This record gives sequence, structure tokens and C-alpha cells, in this order.
Amino acid sequence: MNRKLKAGVIGATGMVGQRFITLLEGHPWFEVTLVAASKRSAGKPYAAAVEGRWSMNRPVPDSVRDLVVLDASRTDDIASGVDFVFCAVDMPKPEVLALEEAFARTETPVVSNNSAARGLPDVPMLIPEINHGHLAALDAQKKRLGVKRGFIVVKPNCSLQSYVPAVHPLLEFGPIEVLACTYQAISGAGKTFASWPEMADNVIPFIKGEEEKSELEPLKIWGTVEGGRIVNADSPIITSQCIRVPVTDGHMAAVFVSFERKPAREDILSRWRNFKSKPAELRLPSAPSPFLSYFEDDARPQTKLDRDLGNGMAVSLGRLRPDKLFDWKFVCVSHNTIRGAAGGAILMAELLKAEGLIGPR
Repeated sequence: MNRKLKAGVIGATGMVGQRFITLLEGHPWFEVTLVAASKRSAGKPYAAAVEGRWSMNRPVPDSVRDLVVLDASRTDDIASGVDFVFCAVDMPKPEVLALEEAFARTETPVVSNNSAARGLPDVPMLIPEINHGHLAALDAQKKRLGVKRGFIVVKPNCSLQSYVPAVHPLLEFGPIEVLACTYQAISGAGKTFASWPEMADNVIPFIKGEEEKSELEPLKIWGTVEGGRIVNADSPIITSQCIRVPVTDGHMAAVFVSFERKPAREDILSRWRNFKSKPAELRLPSAPSPFLSYFEDDARPQTKLDRDLGNGMAVSLGRLRPDKLFDWKFVCVSHNTIRGAAGGAILMAELLKAEGLIGPR
């Protein structure tokens, strides 16, 4: 019987790190054997390090509560105890990139929730159901880093992971313009209502950096691998507004799309209903079935009701109707700290294992 792969969680004390810890409890393929964070948490048992700021709705798992938190900067020490790492650190981007490349150079695969490496053309930025083929760029990345086993893969920003999966099955109709207005939960800022009481009964019409990510990152996801580099797609044109709303978890998107060849309503519903993906084909443990679910009820999807669909890994769709300026409009919901963060990264790691790209050290 094959043993579980040893996984480290870097940035384990933050909200996304905590979500990694809870989602990996009892995982059939991976076992958290190491946790790391900043120097101020290093040396403490994990339960003590997160005391007073544990944000999950269930207790710290017994399997990790006594693990001593290591200093995340001690890459060699960490690498010696794991097969690969998940990374979700809160640091300036240059420091994040230096840290992740340092791990990769220890021959440790890095599955990242951070944004620092997303723009690099040899770093796959995956929604596994959509662009698993971008893993072909890893050979070029390994050559650049001078490694055989280590590499970095990243997940996209949480703001786009509700609407990009909805648009993707419609690419055959040539989407040319997309407007996406996202209504984003406070957990996306690493906050709860206890830590951010001013968000109660409030809406903030600005989230730093989110609109740029929402508009640019889909073009890399829809890009092609050419000569070891991921070349961004040049369409559709995407514009967005990202708004913080008083919701604990779950991002909603109101989406408007124009096409070169306008599809009929049943064409769209059929593409959503029949969408197939590599993770589903491989029966990966975290892959939702179905990935996309459409609600005929005009009052759905709702964030509170539908964010946990497919254990938080599915995307909920609804309110498909014609628009007076665009061809079609609809609404999407996804769970931002599961599908949009830790869960999406775990699904990436499952895909990497299934493809033989991570294994025992």
C-alpha cells in the first residue's frame, strides 16, 4: 500500500493556511506532517500559535495541534521533512517569490495560493478543470531553476473563479467582451466579523488589486503553451468591478458577455450541463461532480445557500437571460477560501500526483 505523501503547509497560521489544515484532515492521499509560519509563531505548538485567531468552524485537528511551527524561512530544514508544500504566506510579493523559488531549488514542489509567481510565463496558473495542459510549461521552469523535481504551480485569484468556469465552456462561440462585477466575502481579506466589525452593515466599493487580477489572469488561463512559455490569450476583453460585501464566505459574480456567434439559451445551458474535465475523469478526491450547476429558480444561486455545493468546490450558476447591451447575462457563486484558495490548491496537488509530477521524495 502506498503511503500518503508528506505535505507541509507554509503560512499555516493565516486564514487560508487554516483552511488547508482543515481540508487536509483525513485526506486519502496527503498528510500534513509539518507547519511553518513567521518567526513570531515559530517554536510554538500549532494550537497555541492560532489560539485566539482560529477562524474555522471546527476545532484544530488533533493531528496537527501539537506540531511545532517552524520558521518559514528555513527552507532546507522544511524541505527535508516533506514531499511537497502548500504555500499561503502573507508577505510582500518579492519576498514570496524568493521564498517559493528557494523551496523549488531544494527539489520541493510548491503548490501556491500566492500571487507572486502568477505572471511568470513558465509557472502554470491552474483551474484544474480548465487548463491542466499548462503543466507542459514545467519542463522549462525546471530548466530555469536548475532543478529536476522542484517547481512552482499557482492558483488564480479567488475573484475570477466563479465566472471563468462559466465562460470557459462557451469559448467555441467566441466571447469578445466580458463584464464581471464581483461581490466578495470578507474572508477574502483574511477577516471575520469579529476582527473587522466595521464591515457589518457595510459595502466597500474597492479591493486593492482585485480588478486588475480579474481582468488579466483569465487571459493566462486561456493562453497556450509555446516553446515552454504560456502565452496569454488576446481575447475576450474583460472589465470588472470588485466590491467587498458583508458576507463571511463566498464570492458572487454578475456576468455580462457578448459573442462573435451568439449562442441560443439552450446552447449555453447544454454546454454547462455537459461540461467534462480532467479532474472528474481522473476521479480526483476533491473534484466536484458536477463542476457546474445551474439553478432555474430566479432567486438562486445565493451565497449562503450555495457556496458549499460540491463541498465548496463546485460553481453555482443562475439567472441566464438576454441583455440589452451584451448578448447574455447570468450570476455565479463560488466559495472563495475553498474553491478559490485552499481547496483549489489541493485539487491542483491531486492533479500533479495523478500526472506523476509529485511523489515521495
